[in-house]
Amino acid sequence: MKPQQDVYVRLIGYLRSYLPQVTVGYTCMLAASVINLVIPQVVKRAIDRGLEEGNARSLFIAAGLILAIAALRGIAAFGQRYYGEWMTHKVAYDLRTDFFTTVQLLPFSFHDRAHTGDLMSRATSDIEESERFVGTGLINLIAIILISIGVVIAMFWENASIALLAFGPIVLLLILSVRFGRLVRPMFKSVQEQMGKLANKMQESMTGITVVKSFAREEHELEKFDRENKAWFDKRYAAIRVWANNWPIFTFALAVSVFLLLWFGAPQVFNNTISVGSLFAMIWYVLILNGPAQKLGFLVNLAATAGASASRVFEIIDTPSEIAEHSGSRGIDEMHGEVIFDRVGFAYQGGNLVVDNLNFKVDPGQTVALLGPTGSGKSTVINLLPRFYDPTEGCIKIDGIDVRDIKLRDLRRNIGAVLQEIFIFSTTIRNNIAYGDHNATEEEIIAAARAANAHHFIMDFYDGYDTIVGERGVSLSGGQKQRVAIARALLLNPSILLLDDSTSSVDTQTEYQIQQALDVLVENRTTFIIAHRLLTLKGADQILVLDRGRIIERGTHETLLNNDGMYREIYDLQLRSQEEMHKLDIAD
Repeated sequence: MKPQQDVYVRLIGYLRSYLPQVTVGYTCMLAASVINLVIPQVVKRAIDRGLEEGNARSLFIAAGLILAIAALRGIAAFGQRYYGEWMTHKVAYDLRTDFFTTVQLLPFSFHDRAHTGDLMSRATSDIEESERFVGTGLINLIAIILISIGVVIAMFWENASIALLAFGPIVLLLILSVRFGRLVRPMFKSVQEQMGKLANKMQESMTGITVVKSFAREEHELEKFDRENKAWFDKRYAAIRVWANNWPIFTFALAVSVFLLLWFGAPQVFNNTISVGSLFAMIWYVLILNGPAQKLGFLVNLAATAGASASRVFEIIDTPSEIAEHSGSRGIDEMHGEVIFDRVGFAYQGGNLVVDNLNFKVDPGQTVALLGPTGSGKSTVINLLPRFYDPTEGCIKIDGIDVRDIKLRDLRRNIGAVLQEIFIFSTTIRNNIAYGDHNATEEEIIAAARAANAHHFIMDFYDGYDTIVGERGVSLSGGQKQRVAIARALLLNPSILLLDDSTSSVDTQTEYQIQQALDVLVENRTTFIIAHRLLTLKGADQILVLDRGRIIERGTHETLLNNDGMYREIYDLQLRSQEEMHKLDIAD
């Protein structure tokens, strides 16, 4: 993260791309500010030349001039407001785009640590607070500063001695405003951080609503939510209390200035040291500050909130990617599929090695089955190939090239994956299957669905491939989701296919049908399969048995059965019954 004082500079930097609009907006703001300062002078001349000298013509001219000035000020105020709002939402658009792009490009290791609710809070609430300051907030703050400077100059120009007396409370007002900003900024950062925690609790509870209701834990979830919600309110209330305590001081300071002008200025009017119009103009100038003074507390508050919120957004944008391309990365259109793990070791976030000293080679077109107990490192092997994570030790080569030397887009375009956690987007089945290839034809989509044994159940839906599956594919069963995911991977036509327990949620008959399709599709394609079913293992060219991150056995099904090792043990405990059941099915 960049230094805290650079947060505002970075926010304002988003305006550089829109200099024409910024120029028009700030020109209108400057014109409106100058016009505000001219009106008291017009009134002064009307009083001194019109009322005191009895010159009616001067009064009519002053009235017409004020009307014309008001019209010009209205046009300038419209330009200031219009372009201020335009800049607000344009900066929000760019900032949200940068944030979302960063989140999309950050590796799995970041998402392992991050909370979805907190990210959503940063993308919505924090960016909303930031945008309000950069557009309308900043332009109004600068307008207040310019008007304040103009008022001070005009008052000293009218009468330096009286202005000096009235200027004291105004200086106090500025000092208190700066102090107020420094005081509330950390408070509002704490408020925004708490909002992230609250959003995360809400997201987690709503995502797991099935579990909540299954265990009748609604009351527990309400208590957790209420605890975080109350913490947010307490932090927000503390900031509001500071704001409320300082707000009256801002308006009181101006009232003191008017009092001093009347107390010390009136005798000088009687002594003809200054004119009535001049004293009236000075009072008007102080009253001009009344509106800005009331806005000042709000704008300082807004600036403090924006600084705190923007720092949370930039924390994500500035997060370094652990999976990065270097300048010499190579582009590859098509891979043959040779895979080599050379002394590969991997540990999550500096912990113990999850996989250790993995050495094996897979020839193009071979099928490799990974077997082992939970936590043995099977899924980690699958995740290392497309660079969801990078090895802590050693290297992985595809077609003789270190995967870290291949452009990420080309690497992942040539690797199709069906992982343990199936995610289905809340769109049509067609769009879900064609997610990796948006140019796919209808025939190609249907062919992939048929190969994954999904076409039949898809056509059972009223809208067929145009069926909207709902959030996270809620209208599909577990087995249907997996078949859609398999079709999605197959449509990509990858050189390397990764199947992480891809038939775990289907019945035996469906698994057999999918396996028949896969037997054809894995031809001439390097395939890594994690499975606990016999049909998958028997057809593999080689089986790697892992335990505690190491390969303890390797070979074919028949070879490993002849060894008195872990594979034989797993077979006797879990797989022999499957084989006997399979023989009975064939006999029937």
